[in-house]
Amino acid sequence: MKLSKKILSIFLLAFLLVAVITSANVFAKERIILATTTSTDNTGLLAVLLPPFEEKFNVEVHIIAVGTGRALELGRNGDADVVLVHAREQELEFVEQGYGVNRLDVMYNDFVVLGPKSDPAGVASASSVLEAFKKIAENKSVFISRGDNSGTHVKELDIWALAGITPEGNWYRAVGQGMGASINIADQSGGYILSDRGTYLSYKDQTDLVIVFQGDELLFNPYGIMAVNPELHPHVKFDLAMELVNYFVSEEAIEIINSFLVAGEQLFFTYND
Repeated sequence: MKLSKKILSIFLLAFLLVAVITSANVFAKERIILATTTSTDNTGLLAVLLPPFEEKFNVEVHIIAVGTGRALELGRNGDADVVLVHAREQELEFVEQGYGVNRLDVMYNDFVVLGPKSDPAGVASASSVLEAFKKIAENKSVFISRGDNSGTHVKELDIWALAGITPEGNWYRAVGQGMGASINIADQSGGYILSDRGTYLSYKDQTDLVIVFQGDELLFNPYGIMAVNPELHPHVKFDLAMELVNYFVSEEAIEIINSFLVAGEQLFFTYND
């Protein structure tokens, strides 16, 4: 009789263990990786944009916030399921080379030139961003470059090239840091820097730098999203990746993006607002 009770107890324990394991497997969250720029993360946008998607699909979106170049590299290596970046030419090349599929335009803002309030190079009087950069170079004012192959860094290099200037010398300092850290370095150096508007607005209360130039059409800053090609990397979670890609252009996401404010200012704008 005692033996029968022991056997029954063992069976009950085994049954409960199987039930717990099965329940854990049923409700366990899947995990997908989003490689993106520091600007989408530093601004706090993703912190409000991703939770509705995660709840709907019972999934955890793991964010890797790096420069655009590094984010695309993660996609090329199959170390991410989705890529959200802001360097359109590089994005199109990424797709053309077969690394990404189903790229969509998501949102945009713009770049701005930041500098000290004293504006020693007289950038505020420039009529174009090319003239603004020329003034900085001619004055040999300190200029902080991200130097990390990010979308912002790529845009900065394009501007220098269009201005016919090869930036070099002690005044030009490539720091290899993200946007927020680079703004802090420029602030401490009393220098100029090219920043996306969103990150600047998020750091506005933490820096003495101000916008000294803005509004040039060359400073347009579009963001695109795409899934990593499963034909190159069969292990990626393509179905969930496409759900995330489509979510970013859904009515729900558009409303969140357009209503996202920092210090009362809208940081990003969708193409459907």
